[in-house]
Amino acid sequence: MQQASSFPDSETVASKLTSLASEDKAWVLLLMENALQDENLLAGLNLYLDQQTNARFLNSLKLETTGEWLGGNAPARLQIRITETAKASQHPAFLAFRKGLTASAGLEKAYPKAPI
Repeated sequence: MQQASSFPDSETVASKLTSLASEDKAWVLLLMENALQDENLLAGLNLYLDQQTNARFLNSLKLETTGEWLGGNAPARLQIRITETAKASQHPAFLAFRKGLTASAGLEKAYPKAPI
């Protein structure tokens, strides 16, 4: 019995996050609508961040922008997992992504603090 390949694969998700043109944003938004695709999205995000750590040039502004866009658009069910991914390393690529993610306030919007 052959195991079905997952679609989209992590390379596809990583390439969409790398370019993040308007059509790529629409594609990622569509992917985030389906909870069954969460693992594929997170695997692609991990690959994207790993690729950025190995890049010859660290484009921290682009990483911040990607983090801010993803944090601002990801549904509540993904906010904690994306934040955990961003905290997985102290590499400058992860730090830049995390800075943008924090700026989006997506986690705070998804899980507001309870009034005292």
